[in-house]
Amino acid sequence: MHINLPDKRYYSIGEVADAFDVNTSLIRFWEKEFDVIKPKKNAKGNRKFTPEDIKNLELIYHLVKERGFTLEGAKTHLKEEKHKTLSNFEIIRKLESVKAELINLKNQL
Repeated sequence: MHINLPDKRYYSIGEVADAFDVNTSLIRFWEKEFDVIKPKKNAKGNRKFTPEDIKNLELIYHLVKERGFTLEGAKTHLKEEKHKTLSNFEIIRKLESVKAELINLKNQL
């Protein structure tokens, strides 16, 4: 899954939910369940997600939705192997973007 978000300092919960194609309630639920997601809140209480939060949400989405981990399994995996998982996840995302670019070039030929 490739997340298309503009390059900004903060993202609203609606933008994040649209990017992941999930409900805002799921983002709020994951925020409560996972310690690594800590969006800032303004005076009204609206959540503002940083790019670091987006990376963590991407990793959680990958573990739960794409790899089929349970929430407890994903929590354990993040605590025990966060650095290894994060580096593997980043490599996979880079390879997916290279693949998409190559397919785009092939289609243009």
